[in-house]
Parts: sequence; C-alpha cells; structure tokens
Amino acid sequence: MNRERSPGMKLFMAGVIAVVLIVPLLMVYALVYDRETQSQAAQQQITQGWGGPQTFTGPVLVIPFMAETVETEVVDGVNRERRRQVRRELFVSPLTQSIETSLAPDRKGYAIYESVVFSGALGGTATYQLNSELDRLDVQREALLFDEAELRFGVSDTRGLSDSVSVVAGGEALELSPGNGPLATGGNGFSAPVTAWTGEAPLEVRWSYGLRGTRSLSLIPRGGDTEWSVTSTWPHPSFTGNFLPEPTLTETGAEGFTAVYPGITNLALGQGLLTLSDLTVSAHAPVTSSYPVDSSSTVETSGGQAVTIGLVDPVDLYSQVDRAVKYGFLFIGFTFAALLMFDIVGGARVASAEYLLTGAGLVLFFVMLLAFAEVWGFVLAYVTASASIIGLLTAYNAAVLGSWKRASFIGGMLAALYGVLYVLLNEETYSLVIGSLLLFGALAGIMFATRRVDWAGIGRGEEPETDHSGIPA
Repeated sequence: MNRERSPGMKLFMAGVIAVVLIVPLLMVYALVYDRETQSQAAQQQITQGWGGPQTFTGPVLVIPFMAETVETEVVDGVNRERRRQVRRELFVSPLTQSIETSLAPDRKGYAIYESVVFSGALGGTATYQLNSELDRLDVQREALLFDEAELRFGVSDTRGLSDSVSVVAGGEALELSPGNGPLATGGNGFSAPVTAWTGEAPLEVRWSYGLRGTRSLSLIPRGGDTEWSVTSTWPHPSFTGNFLPEPTLTETGAEGFTAVYPGITNLALGQGLLTLSDLTVSAHAPVTSSYPVDSSSTVETSGGQAVTIGLVDPVDLYSQVDRAVKYGFLFIGFTFAALLMFDIVGGARVASAEYLLTGAGLVLFFVMLLAFAEVWGFVLAYVTASASIIGLLTAYNAAVLGSWKRASFIGGMLAALYGVLYVLLNEETYSLVIGSLLLFGALAGIMFATRRVDWAGIGRGEEPETDHSGIPA
C-alpha cells in the first residue's frame, strides 16, 4: 500500500493510463477518416448531376491527308517493295489564342455535406496558319484534305456542358458534334467540321460555351501563344500547375479574384505548331480530371501541361479535426501533469479511475468537435466542444482535488491549451515552433515544481520519523 503512494508509482500509473488512452484516440482518428470518406461519396453524388473537376483545352484544327508508305515483303525469297496510300491526320495548334473565363461559384449540399461548384462562361479566339513545319514533317500541301478538316474542343467532363455552345470559323457558324475531343482530355469534348478553309489565308475562329464543374478548372495550353484570363467572385483561389499567373496582373480579395496568364508560348511548352499525332497529358501535369488519359497512344511531341485554378474551401473541417486529434496526447499529457503536481506536491489524492475519467473527457472533445463541425461549421463547433469539456472537467476536478481554486487552475490551463491548439490549426508555418516552445515551458514548469521530490521514496506523512534505533520519534 505504501508503494502505491510513492511519487514514482503515481507517475508510472499516470503514464500507463495515458498510454491506454491512445486506443480511443486512434478510434477517433479512424472515425474522422470514415466521415471524410462519407463526405467524399456525398460530393460524388453532387457531381453526378453537375460535373466534376473540369479540364479543357482550346480548339485544335485537324486536317486529314493521304500519305504514301513503302512496305517491304518477301515473295518467293525475293524482297519486293509495296507502295500504298494511307490516311493520316495533321494536328494544327493555334498560332495565337486568347481565352476569357468567368466563374460563378456556389455551394451544393447533399444531406449535411457540401461541395464548392461553379458555373463557368468560356469564350475565346484562335488563329490558325500553316507554316514551314509542313516540309519538316514531309507533308505535301496538295495532299491535305481541307474539305474534311475539323476543329476539336476538349472538355474532360461533358456532363457540365451547357446548350449555349457556339463556334464560328472564317465568319461561318459551324455545326457541332459530340465526342472526338483531343487526347489531352481523354478524347472527351466536341468537334465541328471546317469545310470552307483552303489553307492559304489564316483561319480565324471564335468560340464560346458554358461549363459547370466542381472545385477546380484546368486549362491545357497549346499553340504559339496562349493568353488566359479568369475572373470570379470566389475569395480563396488556388493557382497550381506548370505555369502561374502574372503577379502584377493578378488580384485576390474578399470580392473575388482576377488572374491573367499573359503569354504561354510553344517554346515554353516544348511543342511544335504542327504535329502528326495528338498530344496527351504528361505524367507530371496536375490535371484534376476523373477521366483517364489514353497512355497507350504514341505521341511524337512532349505531353500537354496543365494550368489549374482551384476554388479552395478555406476551412476543410476534416483536415482540421484530423490535425486536432494528432495533438490529443498533448492535452492528456498536460492535464495529467497538472493532476500529478497537485497529487505529489500539493497533497491531493488522485486515483487511477479519476485519471481515466479525466482522459476520457479530453478524448470526447474530439468526437464532439467532429460531430458539431459537420452541422455548424468548424469555428462554432470548436467553441462549443471546448467550452463543454472545460466546464465538465473543471467541475469534476473541483471534487477530485477538493478545491475550486485548484480546479480553476485545471480549467484555465485547458482554456489556454484549446486556445493554443486553435492557433496551431490555423498557423501551419510556425506550428512546430509554437508546439516545441509550449512543451519546453511545460517541462521547465514540471522540473521546477518537482525539484525536491523523492521519486523513489514514500509520500510525506505516510510513516512517522524514527531514530536510529527504529523507535518512532
């Protein structure tokens, strides 16, 4: 019995209980993952009728032509050459193109879950012209079948296309057909035949269409010079991809953002204006499309490169709760350390069951945070859950420690910890610095408070002092 009252034994038991509480913390962590998976499934339900993350590319002019191939075959032991005509395609990227995009964001809900969606208005102009690359590709102008040429537009998720699609080439409105899009968008999109162009003068094209999507919009630029400007009322954009917008022309604020990519050239893309096969997306291009790219296709040029604008939700509650759970053991450690100080130094007796119940309350905070955040949002849920647990543990420890003054210290410490945790969750850059300084301060305080504690001895007042003869003094 005396051994159980030793400071060392108290520390050992508190440590064992703290380790045991890792199990419910891991269960909460798994619960967060499960709820996040359900949220993603709900968001997929939203995109089924709206359109997922969208990737598009400007129009590509495709001109069929007849080419002669020479094949060698062996007949009766003699090599013979066989010539035949095959149909091939010439892919012409625009000499210049300018694209303007306007995104109207919104939130769509499914049960208690939400997803950021947008309705986009896309429009642009493009100029096509044949150049000396025809000779490099060994393509004869006379072999080009201009009356069978077509423009191909790429859209990764065609469910988001609206009915206001318009394409005008050479001053003539074109008839549109579904499918047959560029490989860069998985072959999804639409096409339009161009029959009035002869290849002598430049071909001017104007196009526009509406596009619905979810969370992000990506452009795969191609051609001699691509300019893309995007405006939206969403205040939290994310610019990623192989190219970034011009900082001097880009503005973000509470009213929305404007982003301008002033000139993405074919030299930067590493692409020729004329190719004999379509471009696929390179492995490193961050295209957010649910449609796979046909990687089996052989291309003679480098892969397409994507430019992505994401409509970021500034408070991703699942990632916030996930990060909070990772600090759970820190809460348990600080609270148990305070109880130990009252137990060892202050003389209050704290039983193992009381450590366990206090730890259970600390773990319950994260469950309440997750449950409330899905309904009320992260900030209100955080305030409600933390205030509830602080009140509960303060009242409970007033009985355990036998003093409201001591319990108020526990409550004040928890309030400070929850305040620091909120800062850590919103400050990714300096979170490690703040956390390390917090641990340093706690360790220093414990060292100072227990500097005279005999960890291997029996607690004060458990045995009367004796003289050298063993008789009580």
